[in-house]
Amino acid sequence: MKYLDEYRDPKTVKKLTEAIKSITTQPWQIMEVCGGQTHSIIKYGIDQLLPDEINLIHGPGCPVCVTPLAYIDKALTIAAQPEVMFCSFGDMLRVPGSHQDLLALKAQGADIRIIYSPLDAINLAQQHPGKQIVFFGIGFETTAPTTALAAYQAKQLNLRNFSLLICHVRVPPIMQALLSSPNNQVQGFLGAGHVCSIMGYHEYLPICTQHRVPIVITGFEPVDILHGIYLCIKQLEENRHQVENQYSRVVKEQGNEPAQQLMQQVFKVVDRSWRGLGEIPASGLALTDGYEQWNAEQRFAVASINTQEPTDCRSGEILQGLIKPVQCPEFGKRCTPEQPLGATMVSSEGACAAYYRYRRYQNA
Repeated sequence: MKYLDEYRDPKTVKKLTEAIKSITTQPWQIMEVCGGQTHSIIKYGIDQLLPDEINLIHGPGCPVCVTPLAYIDKALTIAAQPEVMFCSFGDMLRVPGSHQDLLALKAQGADIRIIYSPLDAINLAQQHPGKQIVFFGIGFETTAPTTALAAYQAKQLNLRNFSLLICHVRVPPIMQALLSSPNNQVQGFLGAGHVCSIMGYHEYLPICTQHRVPIVITGFEPVDILHGIYLCIKQLEENRHQVENQYSRVVKEQGNEPAQQLMQQVFKVVDRSWRGLGEIPASGLALTDGYEQWNAEQRFAVASINTQEPTDCRSGEILQGLIKPVQCPEFGKRCTPEQPLGATMVSSEGACAAYYRYRRYQNA
């Protein structure tokens, strides 16, 4: 299949691997920002093909993983209300809250629905006028436009029985925060291709200049990732720091401008807490004043819920790339996909889930 088989071609993978080895003269630390890239790296063993000098750091690119515990508890509080039909993407149902997860609450009788698009929640609100339909909006700029479209449609239809629990986050501020940290180890980034397909990559230019790190916008298949690594290493070896677009078949510099315009209409930029990472300025999205009546936090009076993160889960260190999942003493023992301590073991994009699925026995 075009754009699939050719990007998994073993001959091309071998050529890129050899090219990377030929230009690498010293140790380098590169972070892939996207959880989808992390899973491809571990699934296909891309990191094991690289020279020993190159260390791939797994970043906070899993939207489920960085959703703070307080928002899981807010979701649980809302979903427990008898008049509520709570709608969420499937990944969120297994993320542990303070005492249980949404799946356990569903088993107890709560009306919790797995949906594949926020617009499905709009349809449910129209079909069930006697219910309060709440959509849990999480994710990076990739999924934010569809949430914005749902909010826009709710306003156009004047749906009074629909609201949104919003915990969308933005990628550039977390990159800025990581690079500004005294514990920073990142020397170059593989940028998240799907985020840039929406937002473009103009926001990365000042980060690149200020911190003197190369940023290569990269796709998700083995050839994409290896080509992105090659471009990043080439910049590092030549003492350059630029934004490069490896994923040009999908990403344009300006991004998807209609999607951006809709997001600007519906959302405002706010400070946001990230699970295991704390509060990061200007890293979140919230509903603007014009859409406040569809804000589930206000409608169900849960805005004041503020929960302490557990200390026995080291997902914060994993999300910052300070440790690999197998370096957590609970990995594969107290913490498994069936009984997770944190979201990084639950999500389909979580680093712990990737290591457990593809390298559990190798690292035992």
